[in-house]
Amino acid sequence: MPFSRRAFVLAGLLAGVVSSAQAVRPPTPEEVAAFFRAVQLDDLKTVERMVGAVVNANERNPVGGDTALVLALREDAPRVFSALLAHPGTDLEATAANGNTALMMAAFKRNKNAVEALLDKGAKLNRPGWTALHYAAAAGDDDIAELLIGRGARVDAVSPRQSGGYTPLMMAAREGHASTAMLLLKRGAKAKLKNNEGLTAAQIAERAGRTDVVRALSGATS
Repeated sequence: MPFSRRAFVLAGLLAGVVSSAQAVRPPTPEEVAAFFRAVQLDDLKTVERMVGAVVNANERNPVGGDTALVLALREDAPRVFSALLAHPGTDLEATAANGNTALMMAAFKRNKNAVEALLDKGAKLNRPGWTALHYAAAAGDDDIAELLIGRGARVDAVSPRQSGGYTPLMMAAREGHASTAMLLLKRGAKAKLKNNEGLTAAQIAERAGRTDVVRALSGATS
């Protein structure tokens, strides 16, 4: 009998976790719109009331295709971001329609606190195709790039072939971030790698008119 009582309690707890991840019934379009509007406005009270009970924590916004967690980062909604990060139903690896994860968006938005929080929560650094380090390099955020590399990010990760086959170094070069490019080189990035067009990071920088990056990369031999 005690075993049955424990099993009953465990089943109840598991049911609670499942229900917190996904609403009991499909939300109406109006409810979905209200939820994502609350996310954008950093309306913590509304989001806490709706997530799980009305709207799936990993629902994609019909407008733009972002998940709630990605949208909170995109729109600089820190209270909602923290609440969603703590929510048991939130999948840190859920992607927006364009493939962005929350960690990628945090890196691109130069939000180091969010990057650290996501990593501490277990967000994946390395994945096929685009990575958070690509996004940090594109944004020119040396601190976040250093943090990601220190946590084990692959410094020469390659973006999908259909996206050009870019490494983080190539992204830093294309966007004109000389200091980020030099940081990546110091951390082992290979300057002689080529993208799908056969261009190195220096050649990509030259084509983009980023002369300072070309100069920074001119002495690279790796």
